[in-house]
Amino acid sequence: MSEPILEMRGVIKFYENDTPVLDGVSFSVFRGETKIIIGASGSGKSTILKLIMGLEKPDEGTILVDGQDITKLNEEELVSVRQKVGMVFQESALFDSLPVRENVAYRLYEMGVDENEIEPRVRQNLQFVGLEDAIDKLPAELSGGMKRRVALARALISEPQIMLYDEPTAGLDPVTSRKINQLIIALRDLNNVTGVFVTHRMRDAFTLATEYATRNGREIRFKNEDNFVCIANTRFLMLRDGKIIFEGPDEVLRRSSDDYIKRFLA
Repeated sequence: MSEPILEMRGVIKFYENDTPVLDGVSFSVFRGETKIIIGASGSGKSTILKLIMGLEKPDEGTILVDGQDITKLNEEELVSVRQKVGMVFQESALFDSLPVRENVAYRLYEMGVDENEIEPRVRQNLQFVGLEDAIDKLPAELSGGMKRRVALARALISEPQIMLYDEPTAGLDPVTSRKINQLIIALRDLNNVTGVFVTHRMRDAFTLATEYATRNGREIRFKNEDNFVCIANTRFLMLRDGKIIFEGPDEVLRRSSDDYIKRFLA
């Protein structure tokens, strides 16, 4: 983990007024690490994800993805960068007119992957999220949690090095949220996928920070950290008014004496 796979250096982003949404944001994410970004609405959480994807440009600062500065790249040049990055949106963003099979395979079609290779890869990813039986269904036939898992399978189809999660459990019940969280934990611990996880749900955030996945044959097991195992590859980053006011492990966040942080966690 000597070199970050993702970096922001002094990033400033304005929208319509003179107050920056991001005001000098700098942080690094190393390979296999998950960064959990928390903060109040409007603090700049989702803007960070859009900047990493190249959907928006910073007004100042530098963004590096796998060592490459993406801030000056045009749309054509961003294609190769985006192949390294997958994203799960809060609304799932599935194509309503396409069945699950074609939704998941969409990026492979864009990349010109051979048809004979697409079907097994789609099934493999749907199997990972527990939805292989839904391969022929339309999004309208799926529950909210199932749509979110299909979106995750679609994001994983190109085997990205980095996964971005924008409120992936918003609006879901606790049981379904836990399934999503466990899939993200498995990607981190078993596939070494780097993650940036934006959320306002602290229960989900602390689940990611305190649980880890192990594999026993084909079975994946989830355990809590204890006196013998401490999760070192997941860190919190907290924003307030476009600035980072905390960065570190969950243990330190919970013990913070900062009044704003204490009120937020409460």
